[in-house]
Amino acid sequence: MICKATLEDIDKILQLTKACATHMVDIHIYQWNAFYPNKQAFLKDIERYELYVLKLENKLIGCITISTFIDEEYIPITWLTPNINTIYIHRLAIHPNEQSKGYAQQLMQFAEDFAKKNEYTSIRLDTFYQNRKNQKFYELRGYKRLGDIFFPKQSKHSFYCYELVL
Repeated sequence: MICKATLEDIDKILQLTKACATHMVDIHIYQWNAFYPNKQAFLKDIERYELYVLKLENKLIGCITISTFIDEEYIPITWLTPNINTIYIHRLAIHPNEQSKGYAQQLMQFAEDFAKKNEYTSIRLDTFYQNRKNQKFYELRGYKRLGDIFFPKQSKHSFYCYELVL
């Protein structure tokens, strides 16, 4: 079941993303760290009603942020659509014990259906240059890679920006 996250979910979300960060480090993907993702980001997502969680038998196994807010790092990218009426995906996470079971697909389908239902023109997101699995995941869903950005608190390396025109 996918539903909006609440403040009661915050500790489980942080446990989930910590497990994901540890798993990524174990496979030599240095995308998430002590600075990101953090409690403040998730609290802001909840406050904006933009954070959704995936629960399986009342166990929180995934999350996704579906936002209308454009991060300043995204501004230099030459997007396929104007910077209006678009949504941004952030902090998609599936617990490592539940990965490769189609749950990330479910969350992305939820986000894409949400965008279509609400008549957004596109969906934008980024993924770390080392995260080839994510790159393939988004490209197979029809997302186009458009350029690179940097989040210095996360890494000295780039993040690839993607967009799906709806």
